[in-house]
Amino acid sequence: MAIVHGESRQISGESSSLAIVPMRKKDIESVLEIEKRVHPKPWSYNVFLSEISNTKERSYSVLRLDGEIIGYSGVMYILEDAHVTNIAVSPDLQGKNYGSCLLYALIVEALKRGSINLTLEVRVSNKPAQKLYTNFGFMPVGIRKGYYQENNEDAMIMWAYDIDSEDFRARITRIAENKGLIERSKSPKWF
Repeated sequence: MAIVHGESRQISGESSSLAIVPMRKKDIESVLEIEKRVHPKPWSYNVFLSEISNTKERSYSVLRLDGEIIGYSGVMYILEDAHVTNIAVSPDLQGKNYGSCLLYALIVEALKRGSINLTLEVRVSNKPAQKLYTNFGFMPVGIRKGYYQENNEDAMIMWAYDIDSEDFRARITRIAENKGLIERSKSPKWF
């Protein structure tokens, strides 16, 4: 499943191709279909349009499988911190490392933009997402009470610090290699 941001790669042993590319206006309708399936209170077309228009402080990507959008991610940049606004994969394709693809590409992009730390909020009930983030080096640091307004669910606040360190880069490189997100013979291009 080797994937490089902005490039298509063949999935090992299959004739499918994956690509993570910047989200464009024409992608929003497909993104909204996934958004509606994974979030009780989905973002609107105009929210996504506003977010992708702010390329200086935001970065949004879509994950395509054979040209079809199957996931997306977003990041907001504030000084040296990158705040993950969303990562979503079509429900029928969850659990197949596509979330890992998006998170890995998001981290590489954050490093290219000079980020030192990453943060996010995740539902306290979303154990699979928490496990993914923990595997990538995020640590729980607190709770935001009633953060998700539609059901008053709490959010776990997670941070990954010093993502620009050699230790963190080595960690996510190992993860990416083990999950087949990058080829072992290729080192990631951090800058």
